[in-house]
Amino acid sequence: MPNVLIVSNCPSLNTRRLQEAVLRGCRHENLENVDTRCKEPWDADHEDVLWSDGIVLGTTENFGYMSGAIKDFFERIYYPCLEKTEGKPIALYVKGGLDGQGAKNSVERILLGLRWKLIQPPLVLKGEFQDEFLDQCAELGTIMSAGLEAGIY
Repeated sequence: MPNVLIVSNCPSLNTRRLQEAVLRGCRHENLENVDTRCKEPWDADHEDVLWSDGIVLGTTENFGYMSGAIKDFFERIYYPCLEKTEGKPIALYVKGGLDGQGAKNSVERILLGLRWKLIQPPLVLKGEFQDEFLDQCAELGTIMSAGLEAGIY
């Protein structure tokens, strides 16, 4: 049974809603053989990463960079996971203000160092919160779980 780890920063009600949408997507009714853990960055550690077969990572854009919570997560898991998790499938969503590119780029640099593989281009959710963001996040979760269940990733 594949394992999906969701690690997302949720400093607001809307970012919590995004995380819940990803979780709902990972647990889609048509998927039966996927186990999912959902954690805040402060609570996730390298053991969670090693447990997982795929990760969905969510961050806000703060000052043109990933959130401090996600940065802390990477700092704690980087070396314990460096050579043990190469090729790990990952999906990324960014809740940005004006453009989200700074946060996306900063996460992608770390993913490159870890040698994790994005399963699709990062989902950048820009501007004021829109309900369609929830559908996009749910779809991202479903894509990760379905791909792992089917053995694609």
